[in-house]
Amino acid sequence: MNRSILLIYTGGTIGMKQDTETLALKPFNFNQITEEVPELKKFGYKIDTISFDPVIDSSDVVPSFWVRLVELINENYKKYDGFVVLHGTDTMSYTASVLSFMLEDLEKPVVLTGSQLPIGMLRTDGKENLISSIEIAAAADSNGRPMVPEVCVYFKTMLFRGNRTTKYNAENFRAFRSANYPILADVGIHIKYNPSVISYPKEWGKELKINTALDTNVAILKIFPGIQPYVLDAVLGVKGLRAVILETFGSGNAPTSDWFIERIKKAVNDGLIVMNVTQCHAGKVNMDAYATGIALKKEGVVGGFDITTESALAKLFYLLGKHSDIDDVKRELVSNLRGEISI
Repeated sequence: MNRSILLIYTGGTIGMKQDTETLALKPFNFNQITEEVPELKKFGYKIDTISFDPVIDSSDVVPSFWVRLVELINENYKKYDGFVVLHGTDTMSYTASVLSFMLEDLEKPVVLTGSQLPIGMLRTDGKENLISSIEIAAAADSNGRPMVPEVCVYFKTMLFRGNRTTKYNAENFRAFRSANYPILADVGIHIKYNPSVISYPKEWGKELKINTALDTNVAILKIFPGIQPYVLDAVLGVKGLRAVILETFGSGNAPTSDWFIERIKKAVNDGLIVMNVTQCHAGKVNMDAYATGIALKKEGVVGGFDITTESALAKLFYLLGKHSDIDDVKRELVSNLRGEISI
């Protein structure tokens, strides 16, 4: 099967190689990717490459980067069967999450991957991540339809739904986890896809739509023992703020102090969206379980179910850019739009 893949290098460790003289790491020319990874020739796929210039350290990712990436995919959407995005690991989960909302009616794989060691190093994890990502992006069923037509993250033998991932380990090759959703594919001797958890279009043949209006007037407030009123005042009082992600304890619990509840109540009454997301890696928010959660729900705080912080941020950016009415935002916040929550 003659498949075509667009490989987009945005930056990150995977695209680095060591200068033989200075030993410094520097990006290599991705137009010569088959020289660095000659195994790619064995696929028989058409693999084209586009490299950002300059490349972006993932710690420097901003919304304009996401818009540029989405527009690039849109421009090339009809030319290729799948897309592989090489990206730094630090913010890969944020990018994967926001792309899932920006790319509407997606029917082709967009696989994000990277590495913990540069591809030019002897012990790199980059080659396997790249080779497997390309094979997954090109994979089709007996009808010629993509096996995984959604935004994914591939890392160390596992394919994840992008908006369910969190970077979990800064040193191990197994850098990402998806605590609340099963893996989409397990890569060993064979690639074992799990169709029951992969998102397929209800109706094939729709045109890709891109949503590039992102409103980033969002803050994240992590609750901790001993938090003081002035901390809430500083965050909730930010000029122009439209939403706050409240990272709470356990299943959505927070202090029951009068001063805390009153400040949250005032913020909601003033038109601020407050979204309750758990600090735990696994599990979900249940604001009907304990008194503290019940108190937050009573004051109009929106429960985030089992959404990750990365995905909650991306979802708010997308919905705030889409709607001016906060009731519309709140309604869609509790809806499962791209497989980001289990309800």
